[in-house]
Amino acid sequence: MKKVIAIVMFLFAFTANAQQKTQIVEASCGQCNFALKGKGGCDLAVKIDGKAYFVDGAKMDHHGDAHAHDGMCSVVRKAEVTGEVVGDRYKATSFKLLPMEPKK
Repeated sequence: MKKVIAIVMFLFAFTANAQQKTQIVEASCGQCNFALKGKGGCDLAVKIDGKAYFVDGAKMDHHGDAHAHDGMCSVVRKAEVTGEVVGDRYKATSFKLLPMEPKK
């Protein structure tokens, strides 16, 4: 019985991880730059395939001053994320803000 439970748990974990993928996305304040309606204030969002989603599992405050010249309320940045869209939100298991590209 213990082996059966272990196998079932392994398969469940493998299936759950298979749905998540790592990708480069646009990241910014959902309210300031992606026109999302929120509960008030500023919240981290990502844009995937042209659609914006608020993020669970990462916070805008962890990536510097949101209102600085390079902050999430001021510009749209690139981020490497792992996770999945669940309903109308993005559930992130990792979120890495990428350096800004130099202006040309």
